[in-house]
Amino acid sequence: MTILVSFLHDFLSLIFPELCGACSRNLIKGEDQICVSCLYKLPYTNFHQDRDNRLARQFWGRVELVQAGAFLHFKKGGRTQRLLHEIKYKKRQELGKRMGELYGQQLAESSIFIKPDLIIPVPLHPKKLKLRGYNQSACIAEGLSLALDIPVSINTLCRNLNTQTQTRKSRFARFENMQEAFVLTDGDCLRQKHILLVDDVVTTGSTLEACALCLQEANVRISLACLAYAE
Repeated sequence: MTILVSFLHDFLSLIFPELCGACSRNLIKGEDQICVSCLYKLPYTNFHQDRDNRLARQFWGRVELVQAGAFLHFKKGGRTQRLLHEIKYKKRQELGKRMGELYGQQLAESSIFIKPDLIIPVPLHPKKLKLRGYNQSACIAEGLSLALDIPVSINTLCRNLNTQTQTRKSRFARFENMQEAFVLTDGDCLRQKHILLVDDVVTTGSTLEACALCLQEANVRISLACLAYAE
């Protein structure tokens, strides 16, 4: 039976080859969502080795955090951008989950990482969620959950405003755009917990800041984990 399943997998791979999320080359047996070559060449931040990394410093004076980190550096036209594009726009949810799992494995091996109690992905507005069909940050959170053995909550923090695109806005305009965009549905269940807030990519941090300020109403401690960091 195992031989038959393996044969069918190999046969289907010839007709519908699985492609690397970073370089689009055909994956070989044993590779999962991303090829070994790209795994070696990804621009890792290594923020998990430095509690006062650049992302953490970006939030100093804005919101109190236990720790903050990102898995990869973001560079326009680079592998990280291609990964994010595949996850966000090409319906490659398993790729998002895989990248989250890889990041979680890295965090689990860090001597300075403080393990949170609960993972909460940055939510999408219901209209955007319906249009896309899934929340890419929730896919990443699912992978982190597998690697860190921490549960995920996707309904505790909700987005109640469908905000305008942030791409061409300044840092202040982005934060102003995000004010009152999020709401807690059940703050009591979070009280005294350590929350790991997860997003796909962070630039100015305005979205994460707005989420964190909303979560702080429940008297929680907050850490941040993002797949990519764009300076």
